[in-house]
Amino acid sequence: MTSILYDAPGPRAKRRNVLFSVVFFVLLALLLWWIWQTMDEKNQLEWALWKPFTTSEAWTTYLLPGLADTLKAAALSMVIALPLGAVLGIARMSDHRWVRIPSGAVVEFFRAIPVLLLMLFANEFYVRSTGIPSDERPLYAVVTGLVLYNASVLAEIVRAGILSLPKGQSEAAMAIGLRKGQTMSSILLPQAVTAMLPAIVSQLVVIVKDTALGGVMLGFTELLNTRSTLAANYANVIPSFIVVAVIFIILNFILTSFASWLERRLRRSKRSTGAVLGADKVDDVNAAEVGGTYGTGAGGTI
Repeated sequence: MTSILYDAPGPRAKRRNVLFSVVFFVLLALLLWWIWQTMDEKNQLEWALWKPFTTSEAWTTYLLPGLADTLKAAALSMVIALPLGAVLGIARMSDHRWVRIPSGAVVEFFRAIPVLLLMLFANEFYVRSTGIPSDERPLYAVVTGLVLYNASVLAEIVRAGILSLPKGQSEAAMAIGLRKGQTMSSILLPQAVTAMLPAIVSQLVVIVKDTALGGVMLGFTELLNTRSTLAANYANVIPSFIVVAVIFIILNFILTSFASWLERRLRRSKRSTGAVLGADKVDDVNAAEVGGTYGTGAGGTI
């Protein structure tokens, strides 16, 4: 069985794929065994290093407050960056140069600057120009840097998603008298959302992970920063890194799973909901057409 994009593998290709799969899993097992042996030799598998994670103190004092700050910064950044990115992306497609050129300059400028540099600049700006309390300043700086960078990236995702639609969609909307704003909000954006969703989710995952930059450089009490305090108190650096990595994996897995569910739901909602007619119903329809209900034959009227 073949398709336009993929040829079904033959017997030789199937054997080769099986061989590659076996080699890959063998190498993966060897790698995991080597990591296990190395950690065991360095005494990183001792129960005393992992025991703190079975107590409530390690979670309520360190990990859960850090996780709460991570989610807070990520949620604020997403809520602000998503609509701002959509506005900038649509503005870049404006027919008016005074809208298109400034929005394009903003997007290209902030997209070219590393997010960490934006966080550091925002922190220095808040130190010298605002009266934000010192304990809240890292959160403001982290959110500002994440919003400026990710909004510019999301703007390009939105613009690419809209431009990927067939040109006939816009032409048909214009033919029935819709203005450009109506075409964008009622025709183009609803269709582009499904195509843009995977890229948008990938960028949201980046937002969650980049909150750790604020903990390392600005002292923001997110998950990675509180991990260092926990490791200093319990002397379990490697286990604490592993636990925090697992928490980040779970967070991003939940986010991507929700996005996959949402994408499937959006695709199903756009399918045709017409009823399937049985053979007897089809015969009735054909008889009606011949008898003149829908056609002009047999003395029927239009």
